[in-house]
Amino acid sequence: MAGEIPDLHALERTGTGKGAARQARRDGMVPGIVFGGDVDPLPIQIPFNDLLKKLKAGRFKSTLYNLKVEGQEDVRVICRDVQRDVVKDLPTHFDLLRLRRSTKINLFIPVEFVGEEECPGLTAGGVMTVIRPEIELIVTAGEIPEKVTVDISTLNIGDGVSISDVTLPAGTKPTIDRDFAICSISAPSALAAAEDEEEVEETEVTEQNAETVEGEKETAEE
Repeated sequence: MAGEIPDLHALERTGTGKGAARQARRDGMVPGIVFGGDVDPLPIQIPFNDLLKKLKAGRFKSTLYNLKVEGQEDVRVICRDVQRDVVKDLPTHFDLLRLRRSTKINLFIPVEFVGEEECPGLTAGGVMTVIRPEIELIVTAGEIPEKVTVDISTLNIGDGVSISDVTLPAGTKPTIDRDFAICSISAPSALAAAEDEEEVEETEVTEQNAETVEGEKETAEE
């Protein structure tokens, strides 16, 4: 199971419609609605600054929250939409979806890399580049994995790990159908630069030898 699900604190909103929503905004709140789960929709509101902070942090629409509203039972929700002002691009309304334990949702799951001490590529001075520190997976709301483990203990310089190389937690699958890279082991920049210089020098010598041989042929023909 995943670690602790973050709380999302909200207040129940009295009244519905455009008038009540405008009043909420004048009070420094962002109006929203919670729907789904065979329960009547619940009008709520969240302080504008709190919601804006979460939006700026990223992944608000792909994070599972434990919604806490005074007088209501806690419920797991995920954001399905955030409406914004067309001019200021600031949030004006949001929609939250109640989730059952069997509901399938898309979430970003963090990647944990293991085997770094045994990795021959790193031991030889290579550098690991993490391409995806998180992987978006389709998961079940009641069985969210805490992490995806990627073993790099056998990687050499030039090797990498793709999603097809990883054993994913049971009951999950990537949201992207194609194979994609997660990390790679590359040579140190100094070593790579030295190898490039050697290749250039070899090329120059080869060209010089070719010209020399061709020149010798012309001399012999004369």
